[in-house]
Amino acid sequence: MTNDLIQHNPWDELRAHTSARIALGRVGCSLPTTEVLKFGLAHAQARDAVHRPLDFDELQAQLQNAGFRSLKVRSNAEDRQSYLLRPDHGRQLHEACRQQLLQEAPAPELVIVLADGLSAIAVQRHALPLLQAFQAHFDTDWANTPVVLAEQGRVAIGDGIAEALRARLVIVMIGERPGLTSPDSLGLYLTYAPRIGCPDSARNCISNVRPKGLPYALAAHKLDYLARQALRLQLSGVSLKDDSNLQPVRELPA
Repeated sequence: MTNDLIQHNPWDELRAHTSARIALGRVGCSLPTTEVLKFGLAHAQARDAVHRPLDFDELQAQLQNAGFRSLKVRSNAEDRQSYLLRPDHGRQLHEACRQQLLQEAPAPELVIVLADGLSAIAVQRHALPLLQAFQAHFDTDWANTPVVLAEQGRVAIGDGIAEALRARLVIVMIGERPGLTSPDSLGLYLTYAPRIGCPDSARNCISNVRPKGLPYALAAHKLDYLARQALRLQLSGVSLKDDSNLQPVRELPA
């Protein structure tokens, strides 16, 4: 098909500013063949993101090399099929893992949870650089702050993990549901005074963390602001507003 047959959309110039599927043009009453093929590829990448397993051993090795105290747990979802069909199982910390965490040293202040979620590649690619960016902003006892890798985990699994480690604050970094232009989007969920059964209204969310979405430096700035405010005000969720845009973004160390 030649470009002469394609009727371009007047919004075409906007495509330079977004990866969203806009201004695709048309050929007759159909999309151009190139766009149909791109859609098929994006759909396949999204499916792969959901089913691809996270390499926990590699990620844990990277965390340890970077100087983080890392632990590994799993949810009550025994496999990926159970995880997808029974969301409640992914929210529950396995009892053996809970007993393991109860024997660990308590978290000094907060606990970081890295959960595979619905996009393992998001965690594999972005969790460590985002964590390092946050570490450069947030002042705490990082040598003893636990970073817990949660297999087949959903957001609420962080509540049981934090409760077992006696943490005041939990930050869950999780692979978000893939989109057709963003199969590797990382979501951040912050909860003060986490406990099993904590409602979603008690959480703050930062979404779409990735180089082509919300960059690491800006995500770390927002996360630092929310974490400090949560600890100062002793609350999170709908009662805690993200006014980080009113604060200057600090440069990360070279």
